[in-house]
Amino acid sequence: MKIPPLKVRLYGDPCLREPAQTVEEVGIVEIMLIDAMIETMIRYKGIGLAAPQVGISRRILVADIGDGPIALINPEIKKQSGSGVLEEGCLSIPEVNLNITRAKSIVVEYRDINNQVVQKKFKDLMARVILHETDHLNGKMIVDYATKEDLEKIQPQLTLLEERQKKAS
Repeated sequence: MKIPPLKVRLYGDPCLREPAQTVEEVGIVEIMLIDAMIETMIRYKGIGLAAPQVGISRRILVADIGDGPIALINPEIKKQSGSGVLEEGCLSIPEVNLNITRAKSIVVEYRDINNQVVQKKFKDLMARVILHETDHLNGKMIVDYATKEDLEKIQPQLTLLEERQKKAS
């Protein structure tokens, strides 16, 4: 059964600023949510999506940089190394891109869809995506990394998104 995509919450939605709840155990509800999140990520042409972005306070993220989707449940960044700057966008802040400095390599501990604890190293783009989505799980967004000058430039877009989100609520 194909699961329909979910509604992506836009900048200004309070759920994007709340830390997500820990998943106690991975069951059918979590698997269905992950499937729906993957469908949503694909539909919106994203490479990562966190549960708070679809209005669900669960520590779940999905990512796919072209190697097939992966789900990380309760991810914890254990180690970071190196750094690089790359332009990032966000499905919750469409048409806004900012240069963000992030680690090039990370070690993450998380649960997989089989409820197994996994520790794995990710690097380059996948590390960046996981860090971006983990920020969402903690109530943080790319605008929080913006310089004062960048914020001034994108403020009109952010105001429009907040208005769109209010109307959609």
